[in-house]
Amino acid sequence: AGGLGVGIGFGLQELTKNLTSGLTLLVERKLKVGDFIEFEQTKGYIQEISIRSTTIRTVDGAELIVPNTILTSNRVQNWHYPDSRIRVIVPVGVAYGTDPLIVTEILLQSAYMSVEIAFNPLPKVIFNGFGDSALNFELWVWVEKVERAVFMRSSLHFIIEHNLRHRGITIPFPQRELWLHNTDSFEAVKEQDQEIVKPSKPLSLKEMLLEVSYFKHFNDLQLRVLIEMGCRKHLQDGDILIRQGERTNYFCIVLQGQMDAFYENDKISRKIFTFNKGQYFGELPLILEVPYPTTMQAVGETLLFLLDRQGFQHLITTYPALAEEFTQALTQRQEELRECQQKLREMGLLDSEDLKNPVSWLRQRLKSFFAT
Repeated sequence: AGGLGVGIGFGLQELTKNLTSGLTLLVERKLKVGDFIEFEQTKGYIQEISIRSTTIRTVDGAELIVPNTILTSNRVQNWHYPDSRIRVIVPVGVAYGTDPLIVTEILLQSAYMSVEIAFNPLPKVIFNGFGDSALNFELWVWVEKVERAVFMRSSLHFIIEHNLRHRGITIPFPQRELWLHNTDSFEAVKEQDQEIVKPSKPLSLKEMLLEVSYFKHFNDLQLRVLIEMGCRKHLQDGDILIRQGERTNYFCIVLQGQMDAFYENDKISRKIFTFNKGQYFGELPLILEVPYPTTMQAVGETLLFLLDRQGFQHLITTYPALAEEFTQALTQRQEELRECQQKLREMGLLDSEDLKNPVSWLRQRLKSFFAT
């Protein structure tokens, strides 16, 4: 009985601490639901504050139940107190001999090229000093939401590297000199290596996208955004991407190989189109929100680049000229267009006036697509 009493006493002591801490949090309101906090290498949003514990949704998507005593007895950083802005610092080193004013110009230009920075306070460039191998700078920018800081930093790295490279400014790295003796054996090995024929390196996704006519003028930053929005799909000879009558939410670009479009019914299976390298399909079912009018089958080993509805919408909104190109290309596929029109007419979504001018009809559908 005495041991049981001692155990219950210790349990009630811990419970009482948590209850007291919960009342403290609720009364003082230093931490509130929705705040983004950081403690003990944990970051997340406060979902709920109860009398005994607090629920936190971490940046990884997990829900963490934390006893209130941990929040009141440890150091907690509240990024929403008084607001959620955070300063992002990006260190940059450039080679000796580079004009610091040009570096400052490039870093500020890179900051303004990012869409997520806050302009109050304005971005700043700090010249930290002279390092062992580089002139050391820092770019200071502010972001409105602390959870976007890691994405802001990544975006700035891409933009800064692109701008420095295109201005001919190098980012140095530590170097050491190595002296070799008895180099005759090395020369023999080198001659043997030269006789070995190395296999050709496969094209990167960047190189394949640049071979597509409507992306050939994209720079590295535009290609990076495009690559981040999409995904690759590998198909073997005869693989079916999607069958007639099924739905999908992808705009597809053929990077390698071919795709055949078959119209099927109870009696026949007839090939209508062949989409070769650099051509695209899937925009019509995506825009009109109708099932695929054909079955799509790979010819040989095929590589596709896929954009979902949000990615396709961003592409068309950012580059309106592509929307006009897609519209004109669609009108050239009269049979596919008629099949989709027939399906829409059967659903009561299309009248006879829409059939007179398919270009105007498609433009109208694109406008409604943007509004969603």
